[in-house]
Amino acid sequence: MTDSDNGGRRYGPATLAHLSNQVVGRDRESELVIAALLAGRHLLLEGPPGTGKSTLLRSVASATSQRFELVEGNAELTPSRLVGHFDPAQVLEAGYVEDVWVDGPLTRALRDGSILYLEEINRIPEETLNVLVTVMSEAELTIPRLGRIDAHPDFRLVAAMNPFDAVGTARISAAVYDRVCRIAMTYQSKQDEVAIALRHSDSNGSVQTPNVDPGFVEKVVELVRATRDHSEIRVGSSVRGAVDLLLMAGELSILRRSKPSDRGVGLDAALTALSGRIRIQESSLSSPEQIITSLWDQIMVDPDEDPDSNDEGSTSGKP
Repeated sequence: MTDSDNGGRRYGPATLAHLSNQVVGRDRESELVIAALLAGRHLLLEGPPGTGKSTLLRSVASATSQRFELVEGNAELTPSRLVGHFDPAQVLEAGYVEDVWVDGPLTRALRDGSILYLEEINRIPEETLNVLVTVMSEAELTIPRLGRIDAHPDFRLVAAMNPFDAVGTARISAAVYDRVCRIAMTYQSKQDEVAIALRHSDSNGSVQTPNVDPGFVEKVVELVRATRDHSEIRVGSSVRGAVDLLLMAGELSILRRSKPSDRGVGLDAALTALSGRIRIQESSLSSPEQIITSLWDQIMVDPDEDPDSNDEGSTSGKP
């Protein structure tokens, strides 16, 4: 199959080559997404926050020049906000005619052949999900007083969801699961997460920065990954925590005229970047700050550094 197949959509080897440059360590998932889109299937990407679900879909849309409609799932996403509405002021003058109809993201995607990307689908009310079930089943949408809108052949619905036990989420109905292909996206390997952190750790896009040493980056990623397996932590940090920690440490080291890896600098950066991202077990007696400090002292050990030489800059991390 060439990249010009499937009605001119550029899904194929060139798309995969583009994705490999844009998305770190997601070759398998990229292939599965492209295969599903080529097959005309709708998709559900399921996995914890920070595993690259949005990044992958945005890169697919960019690589194929396909329009991309992003909808953030929440309890306030009503059917009218998703589908569209008649402008009330103009209805008073002209009545319920097509000219006063305002498309919502679903209607625009159906007309244009866009990817409709629904973030956190398991936060969307059931009545709104029912609209999506109909669209996925019939490839059309009937709107009272407006008529039927047939789905463009390139229209695809791609939804993402975090684990259902997160606060404010609900289980997705069997009707939704029955109409989508599901791709599970877990955390990437340590090597991949180091590559992601290096890519984002310098504003100029260069990993050869005097402020952020690659060896320090690797330890930061190890620290972040340790939050996912800690017995007192229910939900650990994604690689975004490592990126924020590195950026914070780099800037803080300049302000304090020190190194990012110095305990006074790095620990304060870790506390700032990670304390709000982790969720502690209800049975734990430790605070996020205490756990992060303990992990820092276990992992971020510099054998050439005097442990008492740079504590002056950080007092907030002490239990």
